[in-house]
Amino acid sequence: MADLEEYTKEVALRARDASRELATATGNQKIDWLRRSAALIRSRTAELQRANAQDIEKAPEYDLSPAAIDRLRLTDDRLEAIAAALEEIVMLPDPIGEIIDSSVRPNGLFVTRVRVPLGVVFFIYESRPNVTVDAAALCVKSGNAVILRGGKEAFHSNRALHALLSEALVDAGLPAHAVQLVETTDREAVGHFLKLNDYIDVTIPRGGKSLIERVAAEATMPVIKHFDGVCHVYVDGGADAKMAREITVNSKCQRTGVCNTAESLLVDAAIADSFLPEVAAALEEQGVELRCCERSRAILPNSKPATEEDFRTEYLDLILSIAVVDDIEAAIAHINEYGSHHTDAIVTNDLAASQRFTAAVDSAAVHVNVSTRFNDGGEYGLGAEIGISTDKFHARGPCGLRELTSYKYIVHGSGQIRG
Repeated sequence: MADLEEYTKEVALRARDASRELATATGNQKIDWLRRSAALIRSRTAELQRANAQDIEKAPEYDLSPAAIDRLRLTDDRLEAIAAALEEIVMLPDPIGEIIDSSVRPNGLFVTRVRVPLGVVFFIYESRPNVTVDAAALCVKSGNAVILRGGKEAFHSNRALHALLSEALVDAGLPAHAVQLVETTDREAVGHFLKLNDYIDVTIPRGGKSLIERVAAEATMPVIKHFDGVCHVYVDGGADAKMAREITVNSKCQRTGVCNTAESLLVDAAIADSFLPEVAAALEEQGVELRCCERSRAILPNSKPATEEDFRTEYLDLILSIAVVDDIEAAIAHINEYGSHHTDAIVTNDLAASQRFTAAVDSAAVHVNVSTRFNDGGEYGLGAEIGISTDKFHARGPCGLRELTSYKYIVHGSGQIRG
């Protein structure tokens, strides 16, 4: 592309104009678009699969693993799941126009705080093609225009999906540029977009650590992000051993390659001698490699020694670091030092311990007697999500429709003037 700077500015300008139209779109228009999009995906699966075949053919050029290639593939079942996800978003409450709170002042002013869109979202992702549709659906339903910048490995699939979404936008009477796909894989385009804070209101990166670090360093607008998912399970001295074992195994093994998988197990010294051999056997049965501190290796001599870096690592694999800690305060200190503020769980039957843990652990999600794998928009009852944020501003945890909004004050009076 000849002039990236000019191209990115044009895309952002179109998105800003579209966002102003979307801000006043009706809920029925957005629902109509979601339903039309689902219908088009179902009726044109052959077209989508032809585009996807081009990506599958080129995948070896990008050194994708067999598992990554499989995740890239658009089968009939996966396309049906994408269409069904759009229909699920139809059923979620439209947040725009919601009155968050209101009051009447002594002078008669009626003050309301009303939920409004953020405006323009620049969404950068390295993921499967379904994310293209999920992100577009969440942004438009919440009244935002979105600029989608997917990975080069899914370029043809993303372009075909985007074409259907755009067609449905026009048919639903919504601005065609409410959803735009960046039509270049040139990495420099991202840098140009990140400078356009006059047009783009927020950037959301979803992908590897290097991508997120780059966006955080270069963006001139707010960024909703999460870095590593270094999640912990702490087994307290007052834990039920069977529950602790099952939660640990589920947190680590139910799905290893996602951000809410447990990467580290902490065990209270009071129960380490009895609990560690039991949980280690269950984990090793699942093929998990254990990397242990000195105290836990004394109990599990066949494990590998853990380094300082192991306790800071998001493995996204069947590897688990283990440490024995003196008490709950040591566990909290360890998590706040080595964790990534994503998801951390305590297993305990001690109410005071659970209250101390939830108050002191500085993470987006803190679970009591629950697998870390439940930190998910759907599992929390929030519906679909665009990502899980470890930030404290503007959103934290699973980011769904409400997290893609802001608010404004609307004040009604009857002629009041300030003296």
